[in-house]
Amino acid sequence: MSRRTLADLPASVTRKRCAVYTRKSTDEGLEKEFNTLDAQREACEAYIASQRAEGWTLVRDRYDDGGFSGGTLERPALKRLLDDIRAGLVDVIVVYKIDRLSRSLMDFAKLVEVFDAHGVTFVSVTQSFNTTTSMGRLTLNILLSFAQFEREVIGERIRDKVAASKARGMWMGGKVPLGYRVENRKLIPDEDEAARVLRVFTLFVETGSGVETVRQLRAEGITAKSGRALDKGDVYKILNLRTYLGEVVHKGSIYPGEHEAIVPRELWDRVHAILQVSPRKRAAANRQQEPALLKGLIFGTDGRALSPTHARKRGRLYRYYVAQRALKGDPDDSIVRRISAAEIEGAVMTQLRAMLLQPEIVVGTWQAGRRDIPDLTEREVREALSHLTPLWDELCPSEQQRIVRLLVERVTVGHDGADITLRVEGLDGLVRDLAVETSAAARAAA
Repeated sequence: MSRRTLADLPASVTRKRCAVYTRKSTDEGLEKEFNTLDAQREACEAYIASQRAEGWTLVRDRYDDGGFSGGTLERPALKRLLDDIRAGLVDVIVVYKIDRLSRSLMDFAKLVEVFDAHGVTFVSVTQSFNTTTSMGRLTLNILLSFAQFEREVIGERIRDKVAASKARGMWMGGKVPLGYRVENRKLIPDEDEAARVLRVFTLFVETGSGVETVRQLRAEGITAKSGRALDKGDVYKILNLRTYLGEVVHKGSIYPGEHEAIVPRELWDRVHAILQVSPRKRAAANRQQEPALLKGLIFGTDGRALSPTHARKRGRLYRYYVAQRALKGDPDDSIVRRISAAEIEGAVMTQLRAMLLQPEIVVGTWQAGRRDIPDLTEREVREALSHLTPLWDELCPSEQQRIVRLLVERVTVGHDGADITLRVEGLDGLVRDLAVETSAAARAAA
């Protein structure tokens, strides 16, 4: 027996173009040769074939949304289908179940308005009804109400599961924070990125300023996970992310995490003690605070820089330089862990003044200075260098810091004392500056 085609149908039968729409909420299993979307489509195509006598024919385009929730209309295949409906290319929509189109009663009402406006009906293969009748619409609303109820129940179950998992300290996915990578659905510290995170915390303790922290981070080339330069918003997010303490936060509650902490509790507490002060007050305090003369110049015997820090006791300011290992909680005592800023700065200045009066330094400075000042004499150089001591206390802190950076290349501190490496090329500039200061003081005295 031969099959009938549309050409064999009576003239009274109207041809109806049928589009099959399929959807699956997750993308799990979609890589299989025959997946859930294929099963839905096969059932719908079989139904369309059974209605061939009524003029039903399948359109060529496929409308498959894999990995998209039914709680939203923002689905690529659904949008294409709606565009084709508006273009008059579809007469009937065939779905396996009506919740494949939408699980939201409000969203479905919007879809039905589009269908009605363009004379399009739809059919559910497993839920037989006709949307052109009042009884069909009533059935539709009842089924959609159950679909929406099911979606809300599923949402509650997911939220409960997330809450229970976070209470156990589990990482529940999302954007992986700087300092970690994911292995077997767990956060694992990344050595290189963890060092960046620690640097953000230590710089903020040193500067007390988000803006200054960002400036120094960019100067050191420290970036986000993507390689983008960190901005102030990134810095404050990092400083407030309790993940770095090895904790998990869920709706205001804090739980011990399964992952390893990156930031020591002591460093976290110091940062948040600073954060409790308003940015305006911190900025004012930073302006009043003496600059660290040896910042960026002082190193331990391990080759790592010492960071300036300070503390207040009974209203008095105490400044220190602290080794990076000490900030990270390393108990190594082979290095100088902390040293009084006043003590080491005073010792450096004492050694510096003595070195500047040594004959070889005076002669070297004189020879270097003659390149710019041909008539400069050795005596003038010696006198200029000798004036450093009486002028020093009259200089403002920023000027003192500038002179130290001009003269000192590196200070290395160990248990046996401090070694100073001079920046010889800066001596001739110092001589010119001191000559100006000396002549100005002489004019003022006259």
